[in-house]
Amino acid sequence: MAFEVALETTPETAKITLKGELDAASAPRFKEIIEKAAVSSPARLVLFVNDLTFLASAGLRVLIFAKQKMGAGVQIYVIGSQGPVRGTLEMSGFHHSVYLQDSYGD
Repeated sequence: MAFEVALETTPETAKITLKGELDAASAPRFKEIIEKAAVSSPARLVLFVNDLTFLASAGLRVLIFAKQKMGAGVQIYVIGSQGPVRGTLEMSGFHHSVYLQDSYGD
């Protein structure tokens, strides 16, 4: 499945929806979206990964970059992670740095 990423921002929240495979080829596009989201200085970054089927180390590096770029005061939510994506987040320990949730309500 081809990688797709979409950004929606409000004054308080940046929402990013990820679909497909987040690998070395798609990580630069995701990084661009993170940089764009950071411009608005949101209080929350919400990543919807329900339809993300694969998370490579390059994608994980962009998640770490997002945490650094947004700053310590920004809450990051990862919504709908499952299977190998959740496994990668847990094996890397990144799940300790974000809120892993099945759903998200404004």
